[in-house]
Amino acid sequence: MKLIARGALALLAALALATGTAVARQKVERPPLSTADLLRMKLVAAAVISPDGTTLAYTVSVPRDPLGGKDGPSWSELWVVGADDRPRPYIAGEVNVSGVQFTPNGKFLAFLAKRAGDKQRSLHLLPVDGGEAIKAFEHDTDLGSVSFHPTLNRIAFLATPTDKKKKEAVEKGFSQEVYEEDWVAAKIYVADLDIAGIKATEVPAAGHPSDLRWLPDGKRLLVALAPNPGVDASYMRRRLHVLEADTGAVVTAVDHQGKLGMSTLAPGGRLIAFIGARDQHDPQQGRLMVANAVGGFTKELLPEFAGHFVSCAFLDDETLLYLADKGCETVIGQVKVDGTENAPVPTSPGFTVTSMAVATNTRRAALIASTPFHSQELYSLGEDGSAKRLTELNPWLAGRKLCAQEVVRWKARDGLEIEGLLLWPLGRKPGEDGPRVPLVVIVHGGPESHYRNSWCTRYSEPAQVLAGRGYAVLLPNYRASTGRGVEFSMANHKDPAGKEFDDLVDGVDFLIAKGLVDGAKVGVTGGSYGGYASAWCATRHSARFAAAVMGFGVANLLSMSGTSDIPEEHYLVHHRIHPWEDWQLFLERSPIFHAPQSKTPLLILAGKTDPRVPPGQSIEMYRYLEQAGHKAVRLIQYPGEGHGNARAASRLDYHLRLLQWFDHYLKGPGGAPPPMELDYASS
Repeated sequence: MKLIARGALALLAALALATGTAVARQKVERPPLSTADLLRMKLVAAAVISPDGTTLAYTVSVPRDPLGGKDGPSWSELWVVGADDRPRPYIAGEVNVSGVQFTPNGKFLAFLAKRAGDKQRSLHLLPVDGGEAIKAFEHDTDLGSVSFHPTLNRIAFLATPTDKKKKEAVEKGFSQEVYEEDWVAAKIYVADLDIAGIKATEVPAAGHPSDLRWLPDGKRLLVALAPNPGVDASYMRRRLHVLEADTGAVVTAVDHQGKLGMSTLAPGGRLIAFIGARDQHDPQQGRLMVANAVGGFTKELLPEFAGHFVSCAFLDDETLLYLADKGCETVIGQVKVDGTENAPVPTSPGFTVTSMAVATNTRRAALIASTPFHSQELYSLGEDGSAKRLTELNPWLAGRKLCAQEVVRWKARDGLEIEGLLLWPLGRKPGEDGPRVPLVVIVHGGPESHYRNSWCTRYSEPAQVLAGRGYAVLLPNYRASTGRGVEFSMANHKDPAGKEFDDLVDGVDFLIAKGLVDGAKVGVTGGSYGGYASAWCATRHSARFAAAVMGFGVANLLSMSGTSDIPEEHYLVHHRIHPWEDWQLFLERSPIFHAPQSKTPLLILAGKTDPRVPPGQSIEMYRYLEQAGHKAVRLIQYPGEGHGNARAASRLDYHLRLLQWFDHYLKGPGGAPPPMELDYASS
């Protein structure tokens, strides 16, 4: 008995030691990124820099708690970093701050907000060196863009007037809408800030204005004008104009075709620099342009650049600093306004930049950048090109074990090289041998977009969360993506769902050949054009995909062409033909055409008020599959949501259903769809 007792005690001691070691190991083992983590992540949304380059101001996007408090989109806080590089909250909490800028003298921060006592979104001024914010100006309706006169005593602004007669009629029940005719365009106004009681004066302009700013002479305005307030017109027919501020007379109409991005003025006011399209068929504004502010030339700088420019700023009257995408990376460089002396600016490696604001004549800049291991944070760029990280909005990320991410490249079946990002399953290093794992392909929208080698995880594209659950995750930059020049982005014209989506299948085969992926357990998801890709893979390539989640996606090119709010964009930069020119092409490149052969379990998620990809697209996809006897299709609609979910609760639901669908069909029992009900609290 004593020997047995002694043996039992020894065994218990050994078990205790082993358990203690396991407990200790568990204490130091970092968990992967979870759903709760993802939906509480903060990020820097916008940043500006003072004229002297010493102070940076930025807005922080703060998600709401989907399980507590009032549902809605994220809050937007105002923070400031001074010469000591310490972030300080200036306007924080349950607030929505936008339009942040420094006044020309750098002494005040201006922002738009609807604060206590405000009836509309108004202009507020906050002393940079401390003090309370004061309301500087309000209008009858919400203020849009605001620009300060060089003397500081006047502003120009945009606002959309209220149609009082229409409002009264609606109150009586006459709420009819005259489709695409009863739009109300925004107006340009100027107003004095130092004279109480003076009303704003309208500046006549033909069209719907956006992005206005004063020229340095204080007599003229640079403004972008579209023919009407429609999204299609904003995408395809918005043009830069220089107007007389007093009369609205056109001084210069910038000669330009196609899509228009940001614009900026030289310090002396002689030149305009902007990001535009090469022509009306270029899918994405991504070329660096300069134009004369008083008429004359428009010139494309660096036309041979095999990437896409994102933004630019004048360092002086003769030199531009630019930010550009090149492949999965970003580039900062400077070039003379005549296109000579192009040179990269050496910066700290290891991050990609999404936004840049420059202090003219100082060569200092505020950057918004991220890495594969943190979301958008604020960096400063010194005059010597050195970059410094200034914020850490999610310090708890250091306690999470994130999955390895790398840029991968494969040959498409026609020999074209395609690249993308690969996230390895938790605990696996790039190239490390191990068992084959399930794969989820996440397809970006657009298609004029691309994945940067940065933080690529969000509620609808949960790359790190999926990799943390044991999946490999591929984010392909298929042909028609941006970042590789105009020709590459036009490679799908007249060929929707053709070679561009073959690139996705070829990427899957590449990972199967590497020995990483189980070819019988491949899923696909994406939103918008990525939703179109997901529906296509679930129907036309059903034999290759074991599960699919279609977000806000296209199912029928024929009905899409007649119901979307961007028909001109579809024609000019995507299809290049009208449906009646080739009915058969539009029919055969529609996922519903291939619905009868589909066996892939498909989850469809859609905003019920989406004008871009109308909800009928999702209903058609569901109905065709259901009528064809498909055993695993489910449609989820989100009331009040448009082209993508904005509210915290809708985002949580979308995210959890996506995870549930893939877990059920790629790792679980499969068969009939999983339960409709979700346990939100356990996320």
